[in-house]
Amino acid sequence: MQLRGRVLSVASEAVPLIKTGGLADVVGALPAALAAAGWEMRVMIPAYRSIRARIADWEEVWQEENLWGGSGTVLKGEVAGVTFLALDAPHLFDREGGPYGSPSGDWWDNPQRFAALSWVAAKIAREGLEGWKPDVLHAHDWQAGLAPAYLAYHGTGGVSSVFTIHNIAFQGWAPASLLADLRLPAQQFHPGALEYYGNLSTLKAGLVTADRITTVSPTYAAELMRPEFGMGLEGVIAARAGVVSGILNGVDTALWSPEAEPIPYSAKAPARKAEARAAICAEFGLTVPGPLAILVSRLTDQKGIDLLAATIPGFVVDGGGLLVLGSGDPGLEAAVKALEAQHPGRVAVRIGYDEALSHRMFAGGDAVLVPSRFEPCGLTQMYGLRYGTLPVVSAVGGLADTVIHASPAAMAAGVATGIVFHPVDALAFGQALRQLVLLHEDGAAWARVRANAMAQPVGWEASAAAYGSLYAELLA
Repeated sequence: MQLRGRVLSVASEAVPLIKTGGLADVVGALPAALAAAGWEMRVMIPAYRSIRARIADWEEVWQEENLWGGSGTVLKGEVAGVTFLALDAPHLFDREGGPYGSPSGDWWDNPQRFAALSWVAAKIAREGLEGWKPDVLHAHDWQAGLAPAYLAYHGTGGVSSVFTIHNIAFQGWAPASLLADLRLPAQQFHPGALEYYGNLSTLKAGLVTADRITTVSPTYAAELMRPEFGMGLEGVIAARAGVVSGILNGVDTALWSPEAEPIPYSAKAPARKAEARAAICAEFGLTVPGPLAILVSRLTDQKGIDLLAATIPGFVVDGGGLLVLGSGDPGLEAAVKALEAQHPGRVAVRIGYDEALSHRMFAGGDAVLVPSRFEPCGLTQMYGLRYGTLPVVSAVGGLADTVIHASPAAMAAGVATGIVFHPVDALAFGQALRQLVLLHEDGAAWARVRANAMAQPVGWEASAAAYGSLYAELLA
């Protein structure tokens, strides 16, 4: 295939090397998806302690002397067909703990740590590396927000920039006193540029300097211009509305495939899903006459987990059951454990995360609950569609963009794929669960909606094409 262009993607995490959330899935999946459309993408991330052993034999391709207290080396290697560039700066990244902090809190020097990542990415984009020079620098979230800024303020070298917001709740705050230390121009410290309520935000820096801004669903792109979703940045995004777009994420359909599970089934031959349901119920000692709902999530208020206490008891009375996998807020962990204690044999909870278990849950569940208060894109509901595990979702962000509500009109037209509720409160969520029970009782209708769900395209093809079109616009 003819090469359409080169892209340097810079982010704080990417599968299969390092992951704390959905950002890593997106950054890791995009290169292969774009390659099929003619785009060559390399991915740059920090060389955290947790991955240094895996990259010890990678080739040194770049050296940088002055990175906020020490020097750094860029190592190049290939993992799962993706070319990675890892910034090895031990004084910044060789630490015990996670990418952003230790159990006691965030690293105090996160502004400098991720400024270093952005600085080197911008220099490589501007100057090229071993004869490879990108046409576009694609930066992700606050950790890479300074990369477009460094291009804008220190020279682009003919490189365009794209900045993607995966979750606007994390904004990369830094005190104004770090302006010079972060190599940012003093004349740009004003509300129309870098100043953010008297301080700095690396997320805002990316928003005001990138040539194009994307986020991970069309609805979330529109929501971000409203104060209830924009979290202080709604005016900035509205001011740049002409360059803002929403592009849905996709899922790895080879990894997330009901045909590849221990009890395989497919849209054309769904009968063995009942076996998978029986197996997961037996594993957790559940006896559920109605729909078995699963919930695989961080246990936080953002995810609407606090709504379960008021709604699941009624769902159980109606015949439903619930299987929970997740961790998070200790109070919410206790609340879901209390539901398990109150409804033995109908509610089961596993605190923590287990990738293999999550696959068995999607294979065996009848429905997946995603009652989020905001959800930039969401992958959980897409896994549900893929597995015929009907999504019950709130009407926000990517949830609203990917699930077709089983309204009378959608059922009559034969296009419904799940249940969507609004507003995000216990009353509406309880009504959605009641609708789920009634739909499950109608076997023919349930089978039609499940078939619709499994027929939905949830892979990366359409999303990669949209990113490719965006890059092509910039090159033109």
